[in-house]
Amino acid sequence: MSTLYNTLRNTRNTIAPRTRAFASQTKTNDTPTQLLYQLNKKISHLIRTGRLTDARALFDSIDHRNTVTWNSMITGYVQRREIAKARQLFDEMPHKDTVSWNLIISGYFSCRGSRFVEEGRKLFDQMPQRDFVSWNTVISGYAKNGRMDQALEVFKSMPQRNVVSCNAMITGFLLNGDVDSAVGFFRSMTERDSASLSGLISGLVRNGELNMAAGILTEYGNEGDEKDDLVYAYNVLIAGYGQRGMVDEARRLFDGVMSGQGRFRRNVVSWNSMMMCYVKAGDVVSARELFDRMLERDACSWNTMISGYVQICNMEEASKLFSLMPSPDELSWNSIISGFAQIGDLTHVKEFFEKMPRKNLISWNSVIAGYEKNEEYKDAIELFSQMQLEGERPDRHTLSSVLSASTGLVDLYLGRQIHQFITKTVIPDLPINNSLITMYSRCGTIGDARTVFNEMKLYKDVITWNAMIGGYAFHGFAAQALELFELMKRLKTQPTYITFISVLNACAHAGLVEEGKRQFNSMISDYGIEPRVEHFASLVDILGRQGQLQEAMDLIDSMPMKPDKAVWGALLGACRVHNNVELAQVAAKALIRLEPESSAPYALLFNIYADLGQWDDAERVRALMEENNVKKQAGYSWVDSNNC
Repeated sequence: MSTLYNTLRNTRNTIAPRTRAFASQTKTNDTPTQLLYQLNKKISHLIRTGRLTDARALFDSIDHRNTVTWNSMITGYVQRREIAKARQLFDEMPHKDTVSWNLIISGYFSCRGSRFVEEGRKLFDQMPQRDFVSWNTVISGYAKNGRMDQALEVFKSMPQRNVVSCNAMITGFLLNGDVDSAVGFFRSMTERDSASLSGLISGLVRNGELNMAAGILTEYGNEGDEKDDLVYAYNVLIAGYGQRGMVDEARRLFDGVMSGQGRFRRNVVSWNSMMMCYVKAGDVVSARELFDRMLERDACSWNTMISGYVQICNMEEASKLFSLMPSPDELSWNSIISGFAQIGDLTHVKEFFEKMPRKNLISWNSVIAGYEKNEEYKDAIELFSQMQLEGERPDRHTLSSVLSASTGLVDLYLGRQIHQFITKTVIPDLPINNSLITMYSRCGTIGDARTVFNEMKLYKDVITWNAMIGGYAFHGFAAQALELFELMKRLKTQPTYITFISVLNACAHAGLVEEGKRQFNSMISDYGIEPRVEHFASLVDILGRQGQLQEAMDLIDSMPMKPDKAVWGALLGACRVHNNVELAQVAAKALIRLEPESSAPYALLFNIYADLGQWDDAERVRALMEENNVKKQAGYSWVDSNNC
């Protein structure tokens, strides 16, 4: 793993200083005005492509800047919400125009929080001259911060209002869940455009008011001539129906109002929205019927249909469609890759991944997660190393999968490398911390697991508690497991069936029969959790370890489901310890029926007979084993050389 270590250690984002070279290239034949125009375009391009540091370096290299130069750089900082840097540039500007003021005001309002909102308002009040954008920016800013009273106050104080100002108020009411005020405001408008209607419909759908949205469309859908925006409103409503499983209502709208007999026709988005409704409902047949009827398809049409087949694990049809798609995009490739990973077909996963013309982060994550889910842990780690070498920066999803892979390998050395890498590159979120606890627990360093657990403070979910309690139980720290479980209950975290499996296992390790019974009954009566076969196996183990074999057998007979190999294995193991031949025979026969090729029940039964000196019976077990062609599995030990 030394290659991985070096890759992790050396992974950094470095930015080459090319800005002055660009400036010198453009100086050759251009006038100063043309040069500045080109430099401003370059700054805007760098900002759009996320290279803010490069943009600032180019900005600093320009001797004579104009207002556009300053505004472009302020825009970059505002978009990244680096408001302190934006404000510093704003204050340094020799000449500010209205755009400059609007940019910095919008920056403060977008940062949220009272302090930023108040500063944004203060700047608005200081503006030498305001335009419609200034007023609408403040209205929208107050709305996004939940201050509709102040938004309305600003709206009423406007010297002159336009339809955009009214639309901003409607959007604000809807954003804050005030549907009635939004509809009332819409009805009171003396002038409306199609964006007013489409914005209202979109907001009503987001608030779950689909019937109201349909009524508004019926009432006002004939106003104006902007058919494209009206189609957009209907498409939003169709998608809204689909999100809530109301497929019949969506289809009625699709077939009726939008059939082409009215004022406007369905567009490709209409067809795609209806297809998505069917795919979301799992009705791939109806989705395919629409797909085949489409006269015009875009990438979304193909991807929707492919994802539908992926969703039902029909990779044969998904692959056929993919091969027919005129120009598969990254989403198409990723969908196919994740589909094959989902069904465990790693050969096709690798084949499609290698053919993919341009990979993105989702592509890498899909394959790494596919390897990890299918227990090909080494392949997951190797691909992660390759990902680093090719310059793709991992995110939390990548790191969570790689952590799970190191857990599967029980590789503490690798797990610690990943932990160090996480510390340097991201702020660990809940899933990553949970994965770290599991990794350290599985690798036997329960103290490190508890350190991560404690550092999470109050940011824990039930998976966090289960991982830590399970780690204690797995390593035989029963007292700590039970103590943590009591703390979990005191902090009002609702346990799950997994929690109780760990708790019962802890009771088994500690020989706490009565406590185990109490927890089993509490799971049913206090938390309403139906016992699963795993819980019965743990309780049989608890009883069996203490020699209460008949009670364990009675429990097995009372189970509402068929006992599995874990249940019978627990009983047979206890029979070996306590030399109960009669019940051992029952358990061994049941295990042989469940796993005819396993040598374990034969070996245990043979050893029980041998311990009691019943050599004839022991020999009959050996003969039966040979008759059934069962081979005894060789024992082995696993030594981690990194820790030697």
